[in-house]
Amino acid sequence: MSALPTSSALPPGASPARPEARFETLTLARLDAVLAVEQRAYSHPWTRGNFTDALASGYEAQLLMADDHLLGYFVAMMGVDEVHLLNITVTPEYQRQGWARVLLDALALWSRGRGAQWLWLEVRASNLRAQQIYQTHGFRRVGDRKRYYPAAHGQREDAVVMSLAL
Repeated sequence: MSALPTSSALPPGASPARPEARFETLTLARLDAVLAVEQRAYSHPWTRGNFTDALASGYEAQLLMADDHLLGYFVAMMGVDEVHLLNITVTPEYQRQGWARVLLDALALWSRGRGAQWLWLEVRASNLRAQQIYQTHGFRRVGDRKRYYPAAHGQREDAVVMSLAL
């Protein structure tokens, strides 16, 4: 993973100190920051209602923070012996630094701790980068959902269904 940006000057060849990353439970107090990231990260972002419904339903919603910087988050729903990943997002300026792997590792650890045998997710068919991240993490493509996601101009986009055996 690359280090996070730092505002202090460093000697030539020195690496910036990486801020300590931590997980926090998503609360309504942090929801505005999450919604701002959603707006920047997606053409069809989750709404405030999507997040408040998830929180009211008791879904697992975790933020990955470094100092006061929101690196990313995930929302997941527990089933009988499986977890369904509903939303995972890395803040655009922190993408391509390995934070998606950190989020996925934390999700898998949480899922195993609750006795889940499988992780499931849907991803846009056009989102090849995310599919590659999931495949690298061990997820396998198991099917498609036709016209699952909203798309531009009132169209719909297929989803790729992926799963990971825990």
